[in-house]
Amino acid sequence: MQAGFAFSKFADRLVSIVELTPGDLDLLTNMPSSIRYYGPCHHILQKGDRPDHCSLVLQGYLCWQHVNSSHRHITSIHVTGDVPDLHTFFDPRVDFDLVTLSPAVIASIPHSFFREISALSPSMARAFLLLFLTEAAALRNWTVTLGSRDALARVAHLLCEVVERLRAVGLARDFRIPSPFTQSGLADACGISPVHANRVIRELSRSNILQWQARTITINNWNELVRLAEFAPDYLRLRGGDVTELYRNSLPKSAIGRCASKDAALH
Repeated sequence: MQAGFAFSKFADRLVSIVELTPGDLDLLTNMPSSIRYYGPCHHILQKGDRPDHCSLVLQGYLCWQHVNSSHRHITSIHVTGDVPDLHTFFDPRVDFDLVTLSPAVIASIPHSFFREISALSPSMARAFLLLFLTEAAALRNWTVTLGSRDALARVAHLLCEVVERLRAVGLARDFRIPSPFTQSGLADACGISPVHANRVIRELSRSNILQWQARTITINNWNELVRLAEFAPDYLRLRGGDVTELYRNSLPKSAIGRCASKDAALH
């Protein structure tokens, strides 16, 4: 177990949704974690599992998916700083599959750690609950998107959410992101066919709203993408502003040094 290695981006994520004191955040520096690299399409969890740990995304993308005899349905996408299976801290039952969408680095954090710091800090306990509620709100919003928006708006909305989630932890500041999808994966997430997904990407590219080159997506016209998606990020419960700087400025200097050294080790 490596202590503190996964601290930085998780702290970024928590501070993006709730105000925490330096003392609260310093509790995370002793977070135990085993860290592993996974290739794409690797099952981190499968339906029926009852894990005793949560998965923190350090790099790459994870998704929850449901597979039946003829289709694969992606129900949510998770980025750096997210803990997609945080609900297993409250109830360990897993009802879908948690899968890597891309090569990913994942920290496994024991449920016991969440219990310990929740007992030490009511603010951290509230932060975990808000993070869980934010994921539930995102799922409700995506249900509305699938039921009421056309294919172009669905794709635009998903891209807006991914970019906004990344910006909340200090990434994608230039609106350039590693693509979380193949076009068939994009189709699975948006409830459309791969052919239709390809057509939508071509349309967004022809309009110079984005460029999709190899494994990189560059948003050229963020405002137009937001307009097409009718994207309102309120459901993500972000506090606004430069959340990474907000978090960095609130930390004790000793914690900042630990974060910097551990972040450098990841790259």
